Amino acid sequence: MSRALLLLCVQLWLVPTFVQGDGMIEVFKWKQMDYYNRGDGQPGRRPVPSGPVVFPGRYGRERPVRAKREVFTSRDIPEGLNARSDFNNGDTAPYIPYNNVPMGATHFRGRLFVTMPRRRVGIPSTLNFIDMRRDSTQSSPKLYAYPNFELNQFNKSAQNLVSVYRTTVDACQRLWFIDTGMLEYPNNRQQIRRPSIWIVDLKTDRLIKRFDIPESIVETGRGLASLTIDIETAEECDQAYAYIPDLVNSRLYVYSLATDRIWSFAHNYFNFDPVAGDLNIGGQSFRWDDGIFSTTMGAQQPDGSRDVYFHAMASNNEFVVSNRVLQLESNAARSEHGNDFRLLGSRGQNKQSTMHDYDRKTGVIFYAEIQTNGVGCWNTNQPFSAANHGTVASNEQTMIYPSDLTIDEDGNIWVMTNSMPIFIYSTLDSNVYNFRIWKQNVNEAKRNTVCE
Repeated sequence: MSRALLLLCVQLWLVPTFVQGDGMIEVFKWKQMDYYNRGDGQPGRRPVPSGPVVFPGRYGRERPVRAKREVFTSRDIPEGLNARSDFNNGDTAPYIPYNNVPMGATHFRGRLFVTMPRRRVGIPSTLNFIDMRRDSTQSSPKLYAYPNFELNQFNKSAQNLVSVYRTTVDACQRLWFIDTGMLEYPNNRQQIRRPSIWIVDLKTDRLIKRFDIPESIVETGRGLASLTIDIETAEECDQAYAYIPDLVNSRLYVYSLATDRIWSFAHNYFNFDPVAGDLNIGGQSFRWDDGIFSTTMGAQQPDGSRDVYFHAMASNNEFVVSNRVLQLESNAARSEHGNDFRLLGSRGQNKQSTMHDYDRKTGVIFYAEIQTNGVGCWNTNQPFSAANHGTVASNEQTMIYPSDLTIDEDGNIWVMTNSMPIFIYSTLDSNVYNFRIWKQNVNEAKRNTVCE
């Protein structure tokens, strides 16, 4: 082989290989998740390039949380079901490969944040990232703990992270997320900290703010799986609001960074739809009753306001409310909201969705749809009807259960698919690829769909 041909082969081998999959591009896939630092003393771990970062702050003694009626949601194992969990096998092991099921995926300037909520034992770190500059050529890269391994050890300090489901990045280059403060181990669920809002400066990887959600707002963190950040302009970072759906208690919490206060909205539209709770995903049939699950911000209106779109997961319907309504704390105390909260309509049959996100440049909302195992879309400039909802991607073998969908600042959609119903109700085959991260530019995603 000539030297030139050899160099060409090496160059081609180093180029990231992406697989086209029905409108989305498969970026990474895993049979089982692994980490550069698993806490088990294994040699050969690559150090985190930025070195250790310690978040400042203190946390006081936790008050005991009152017992509450059990609510059956996607975050539970049904009573009597003997799903594999390895709970009684190595329950003190720092790393049990099978139990690590990723949930969220958020990209920001070369770092892809991947969350691993502690639904089982043996999870080394709940908040992680993939270094795209170093590991993008790998098909199944290992995860770095973020900001470091030490902060992810919940049993080492009351200041440390417990369990994170999803993250989001705002216009001020800050990473926001909810730490539920809960270990969701089968038959041994423990609320070991107050659920809390975290804000991290991604320029320095240092904590800007931690806000413990008071028990008067919510007793446990079980239903706090996502949040959306509302900022008027990038120059008004201190005026941000966070909208936090509670899928268990069917509430919507609003946190004001400027006043450091949080309040709670209740509405019938936050509940699940009883005729949309029967699901069949990945060959598993079951019934879920998850309430309000995802919120996303629409376009700015002439008066400066923006619509907040929201839906329950066990529902085909989409609803909307003005952010001006949510931002006024006194509105949360009203017994009647009039027409402030509105039904937009139905996406169509079997169109239940986990997460959705709005793209400002195209005016399109993209949905992660769990029954179709794919991604849908709606152009907000068109009437909300089933006929105006398109399909970006759908694959019942490779896109089982899209658990997260986010859009980065470059207009790229990132989707996590994690086969979670199989993990909960059956057994994942560790010899096949169970977890995937997908990517697509918003313009390509809407191409040849009704969303153009």
